Amino acid sequence: MTITLHPLEIAPVAAYLIAILIIGFRSRGANNSAAEFILGGRQLTLPAFVATLVTTWYGGILGVGEFTYLYGISNWVVFGLPYYLFAILFAIFLAPRIQQSRALSIPEQFYRHYGERGGMMGAVLTFFITLPAPYILMVGFLLHLISGWSLWLCILLGAVFSCIYVLNGGFRAVVRTDKLQFVLMFLGFAVLLAVLGSQFGGAAYLRHNLPALHLSWSGGNSISYLVSWFFIALWTFIDPGFHQRCAAAKSPAIARRGILISVLFWLVFDLLTTSAGLYARALFAEGAIQPALSFPILGHTYLPPLLSGLFLTGLLATIMSTVDSFSLLSAITIGHDYLGRRRGSGDTANLVKLGLLVAVAISVLLAILVPSVINIWLMIGNVFIPPLLLPILAVYFPRLRPPAPYVVASMMISLLISIFFLLLGLITSPSLGEFQFWAGLPPMYPGLAASVLIFAFGLLHRH
Repeated sequence: MTITLHPLEIAPVAAYLIAILIIGFRSRGANNSAAEFILGGRQLTLPAFVATLVTTWYGGILGVGEFTYLYGISNWVVFGLPYYLFAILFAIFLAPRIQQSRALSIPEQFYRHYGERGGMMGAVLTFFITLPAPYILMVGFLLHLISGWSLWLCILLGAVFSCIYVLNGGFRAVVRTDKLQFVLMFLGFAVLLAVLGSQFGGAAYLRHNLPALHLSWSGGNSISYLVSWFFIALWTFIDPGFHQRCAAAKSPAIARRGILISVLFWLVFDLLTTSAGLYARALFAEGAIQPALSFPILGHTYLPPLLSGLFLTGLLATIMSTVDSFSLLSAITIGHDYLGRRRGSGDTANLVKLGLLVAVAISVLLAILVPSVINIWLMIGNVFIPPLLLPILAVYFPRLRPPAPYVVASMMISLLISIFFLLLGLITSPSLGEFQFWAGLPPMYPGLAASVLIFAFGLLHRH
């Protein structure tokens, strides 16, 4: 499906892309040190912290539109509530410790506490957890909708354009572009809801035009399905983006307060996006549109051209803010935590640039092979949360830390178990695009169980 854009719809998008490139390429730091390129010199202020965390952690905007169109307010239960809870816990218990640790990355912490093998294993796992594949896929969907070009070409072009300025400015470029993207993401949805509310009415209109299940907390989904997404939200604790921003903050207080304030902004934005998704389902009958494209089609259909262009720009900004950040994190893992460690090289920036090319290439391939945002999230989360969750928590809470050999064994065994159950699901699923868990069992459950058992056994044998 494609749409034909009015010139006034194209203008805001074009202006945004030009502005992003200018800001990104003018964001190079004063030196080429690792701390500068990876953490922006550890000078992140509270407003910048909030802007970059809010935008980066909300890149899955088309997935949110898809889920709300299909299941209604259950979107808030799946993609809102558990993330608020875990983010608040992160702010209280982890953020100050991360800021004070002075480590540049999660794998660097693993090298310190779990030795060379633990560090290498942590680098591999962190690389995959930060792959921007689902967000690159969303950029590709938008470009395909607008241009009509082949999806694979749109995915490739979107990936290149979303990451190119990171090669020059590193984390500083990401933060400065995030400030503009923060404004655009809120403005776009505020404009959309203002127009739809004035044209069709508010809550009363939605109640009379939505299926009953769309107004239920479960959306018709089973409890086990919703619980699996609750466990996916544990991603918050292992997310390198959270760790990077806490490490880059000027003080522990900024790291803690920044996350708590971000939760309030996520709550407001969830209200905006869920409401927009409900309007999409009320206005478009089931099967009338592709659910993943419900937001851009809604804006194009019901907004005047200039405002539609502003809304499309907000969507693009929301996604690109996550693509550039995750691409940088993946690149840091390869360049700084793997190649830099093995070579003993101080040329971090250039090694990270090489890592960026590798990360983008793998992400593009994954996005082409599995053209479903939700399925990519499920696969990555179910495989890589189990081996990373307890080792990361144990870094900052020594009482939870067994001897290093047990931690390494936990990472390896829980990873293999999760992959095994994932492969069972892939074998029994109709296709990659219709992935289903084997016997309804999320791979994360046996993977986490193995990790907990090995940690417990290690703690019993700690001297």
